[in-house]
Amino acid sequence: MDIDILSDAFFAALAAIGFSSISRLPLRAYPYCAAIAALGHSLRYLLMMRPVPGFHIFWASLVASFLIGLIAVMISSRTRTPAEAYFFPALLPMIPGMYAYRAFGALAVCVLNDNPDTFGYYFYQAASNGFVCMAVLIAMVTGATLPIFIFKKISFQATR
Repeated sequence: MDIDILSDAFFAALAAIGFSSISRLPLRAYPYCAAIAALGHSLRYLLMMRPVPGFHIFWASLVASFLIGLIAVMISSRTRTPAEAYFFPALLPMIPGMYAYRAFGALAVCVLNDNPDTFGYYFYQAASNGFVCMAVLIAMVTGATLPIFIFKKISFQATR
């Protein structure tokens, strides 16, 4: 299990560096984005995969994104960079792409199918996966922005 956590952290950090580069962040921000993404994504992985009952992806994403936002706010005051510059690339690897993919795939089957039973099954799949995807995205945004409001004084001093 340790190798799974390390590989999860490595690939989340790699993705965060890629997202940082297309966001045109300064080079000094790359290691911070990578570290924040690795910590947040690994925490979500641990919360979802722990043996006695694991968190649902919604709750795990909320807790992990809160950690990402908290670390970003604390680092931003030292580096004089807005916290958003750190947590946007760190959150992007946590987007629930498989839920979105399954939702759109099921919608395509709904459109192309005439059988009411098959339509009902795939419509249920589309709705279920779509709701989970949207709920996780809302949890991620909420969790990451809460530290900005909780530590308003620290977060707004970063850009002064």
